[in-house]
Amino acid sequence: MKVALVYTSTTPELIELVEREVRKNIGEEAELVSLQNPGILAQVREAGYVTPRAAAGLVSMYMEAVCQGADAILNICSSVGEVADSAQSAAAYIGVPVVRIDEEMCREAVRRGSRIAVLATLPTTLAPTRNTVLRVAREMGRHVETVDGLIDGAFGLDQEQFRRLLLDKAAQVKDQADVILLAQGSMAYVEEDIHTSLGILTLSSPRFGAMELKKALERKGLL
Repeated sequence: MKVALVYTSTTPELIELVEREVRKNIGEEAELVSLQNPGILAQVREAGYVTPRAAAGLVSMYMEAVCQGADAILNICSSVGEVADSAQSAAAYIGVPVVRIDEEMCREAVRRGSRIAVLATLPTTLAPTRNTVLRVAREMGRHVETVDGLIDGAFGLDQEQFRRLLLDKAAQVKDQADVILLAQGSMAYVEEDIHTSLGILTLSSPRFGAMELKKALERKGLL
């Protein structure tokens, strides 16, 4: 069994976290293929939206994963999550599911509260995550309100500086929210800190994405 992990931005910590969650769910024997193209996120950041070129680059990575024999694909980057949505019909035809790392996290947030704060370091990540929350809420027949928590100047900081900024922003929005979503997988290491220090339900995406990946592989009869 082979799984492709598709990144548009990485840190060693993010890769370690994602692979740990994936292996926890699908086993140590699975072959993990890491595909990375940081140029895609750079294009999205520069333009302020997912450009056709960036979308095409991501779809090309999906096809590379298929050509390498992947049984399923985990899309790691929330900024381009809607490209993963658009690829679902092709993925179903090819027989290689594309799983978004963040969609089930958004569903869990809707299950758990009606006021959802979305924390992100980039507007191009915040908006797609907010859109996903609102979409899944409609699908679930629920009304939710979202609170934007854009953390200016946090992109590229070291872990301790990043942690402090995240905690500060979470403290600012917690009274307006029932649930805090960490829109970027790289934020996951602060999830428990926020929950413990502020007493608010906080969700991050890697564990949810890994659980959905497991379900996709089970549907194929591979687990």
